[in-house]
Amino acid sequence: MASVVHFIDSLYNDLGKKMTRLNQTITRWQGIGLIATTLLGTGVFILPQLTIAVAGDKAIWAWALLLLGILPLTYVFAELGRHFTHTAGPAYFADRAFGPLAGRVIGLLFLFAVPPGAAAALIMTFKFLEPVIALSAEQLLCGELLIFLLLFFVNRRGLQLSGKIQMGLTVMILFVVTLMLILSLIPSSEFQPIEALSITRKIGDYDSMMQAIALAVWSFLGIEAITHLAGEFKDVKKDFIPATLIGVSLVGLIYIGCTWLSMLAPEHPLAMVGLFEMQLGNSGRWIIGGLGFISGIATINIYFASLSRLAWSFSNDGILPEPLRTLNQHRIPSVALMTFIVISALMLVLSYLAEIDFTVIAHWVNGSFVVIYTASMLAAWKLLDRRCRPAITAGLIACGLFIYSLGTAMFYALILGLLITLALMGQQVWRRSELANERADL
Repeated sequence: MASVVHFIDSLYNDLGKKMTRLNQTITRWQGIGLIATTLLGTGVFILPQLTIAVAGDKAIWAWALLLLGILPLTYVFAELGRHFTHTAGPAYFADRAFGPLAGRVIGLLFLFAVPPGAAAALIMTFKFLEPVIALSAEQLLCGELLIFLLLFFVNRRGLQLSGKIQMGLTVMILFVVTLMLILSLIPSSEFQPIEALSITRKIGDYDSMMQAIALAVWSFLGIEAITHLAGEFKDVKKDFIPATLIGVSLVGLIYIGCTWLSMLAPEHPLAMVGLFEMQLGNSGRWIIGGLGFISGIATINIYFASLSRLAWSFSNDGILPEPLRTLNQHRIPSVALMTFIVISALMLVLSYLAEIDFTVIAHWVNGSFVVIYTASMLAAWKLLDRRCRPAITAGLIACGLFIYSLGTAMFYALILGLLITLALMGQQVWRRSELANERADL
């Protein structure tokens, strides 16, 4: 999920503007590292354990199947980025293939999918505090709302957390995971794989794997971010596609590895913390908990900084209400910032009052991105050469698999997309009516 900030941060550029030439400095190996660190988020410490809770020892196969489905999507996005390099990514592809209305629908669907994603990410972030401090549900909610309030005051002055800090945190996460993988290969009687969980036997291997895939899709949200990197490669024709495929494969293998690691400490509330303490001592709750919590807050901070600018841009284009274009004395779109923080806070309160598990919210966000990816594959069918159609077909099949695995959670994305489409069409009708009235008055 952390990678979606790249799309948000770039999409506020007007779709009709000519793309500014970027500094082309990225080599193939730099691209692999950049793409891997872009996709890896704090979910690497939690999502594997959640998929184990659903699918037992079949969770690894769920991750492997997900990776096989993600690779053709990655290839198609890489081809789109190579031939239609633009910072707006999927919204631009939809605009080129199906017209401005489609591009705006995809852009707004993304815009309104992220607030529940930010809420789910914050709930996930607070999970890292559980091994350190015991908090009631009410205390957790108050703490989460206080973080949202803090992020408003941080962003309203333009004091965003540095992207270098976020990159450094990701590198530290990679180091910790690699160290744990190496240590786990040393034979020890303490580490025994988990047995298949009872839920697997109750609902069947196939259904449990589909549920695990529906949850694991969260880890690859933002693969479209690779389309924004194409213009910065030294040799985009030669290096871009290999870099993206290798980078995404690396991320998938890391998640598979973390799933295996999580099976080694099944009784611990946070398996990666439990395993770290088994391997390296009692500092695991502080090291992994601290890394997860700080990185989660940093990522959510960037969500809001970027969302506010995207909303500001759409307001300037007349797509969103005019008040969202208001800038404060620091030249920050504070009204847009507060609006989307409030929406995210309402999602938090709703999840608390209705006792909605954060995985349900994650499924809603996953559904929204599956719609965006499906639209991108359909646009690719129209925009790319025929030789790409086997990969596009595989990508569409993968999207169909994700839709099937998400089930009723797709209704959130479909209803949201329908409302956005109707609102935009109504806006166009109203503008035409206004223009006709102005001409009649002349």
